[in-house]
Amino acid sequence: MKCTNKKNLRVILLCILAVTLCGCGKSDYAFQYSKNHHTSSFNIISSTTPQTAETFASDICVVTQNIPGVDFEVESESAAGLFDVKNNKVVYAKDANEMLYPASLTKVMTALVAIKNGNLEETLVATENVKISERGATLIGLKSGDTMTLNQALHILLINSSNDVANLIAENIGGDIETFVGMMNEEAVRLGATNTNFTNPHGLSDSNHYTTVYDMYLIFNEAIKYDKFNEIIHTESYETVYYDSRGREKSVDITTTNMFLRGNYTAPNNMTIVGGKTGTTDMSGHCLMILAKDTSGNPYIGVILRASSRDLINTEMVQMLSEINK
Repeated sequence: MKCTNKKNLRVILLCILAVTLCGCGKSDYAFQYSKNHHTSSFNIISSTTPQTAETFASDICVVTQNIPGVDFEVESESAAGLFDVKNNKVVYAKDANEMLYPASLTKVMTALVAIKNGNLEETLVATENVKISERGATLIGLKSGDTMTLNQALHILLINSSNDVANLIAENIGGDIETFVGMMNEEAVRLGATNTNFTNPHGLSDSNHYTTVYDMYLIFNEAIKYDKFNEIIHTESYETVYYDSRGREKSVDITTTNMFLRGNYTAPNNMTIVGGKTGTTDMSGHCLMILAKDTSGNPYIGVILRASSRDLINTEMVQMLSEINK
């Protein structure tokens, strides 16, 4: 056996130390992944090292700039995006990273967190926290002591957009509403939605409650991986019975807020609307997010925020979908 002398050993140790300190050509970025930054981590990395960014976003669409349509442009105050889910391609984008109020599109995240952390057959019990007094808020009139299953609550949440049911879900799944909202924000960070901050589970007015078109795509793209979510957003109407504190039946008969499913608007000839979520408040304007499929079954996600009217946002969604394959 040949022994290594002390001089050679020192050289070897110094080389190992140098490699350890310097790494293997991989740079650290001063800009860390954090939801507190108002620019996405992807954009920073992309401008520095494209190879790293490509790996980071290998299975999602990425928006770094506006992508104009061939024959379409949303109104000046709106932000929008159309995303090819299968091919991870952005078909259209306007101000997709601008932070805006999402209104009831918030409930997509509420449903996602509830589905991931709850049991569909568990019974939810309402407390006084289901009372909501904001003018114009959609409610089914829950009272303290009312009970329903999570499955029932999710249907009412996504089809009718009931805000009192959003609080019911949050309090029962999270233990309290504040904890559940924390879970929503943790999920947003996990998905890369770094320009999003939720302060409630329903989307009613709050100046610190915001998201972007791109972040809503990321959230919706995750939600549609769950069969129950897809089933519900495709449902046109829903009837069920829940119970008050004395065990008496209370009936619910609701119809979707999605004007495409109701037949008020028609998708382009080569597209089918699977479902989606609507939202409207004074602060947010009109918001719409849809899942559509082409004749080959390829899925697309369309998002429009801050439209001036319900008619316009639905008309613009049709026009934006018409951009596919142009």
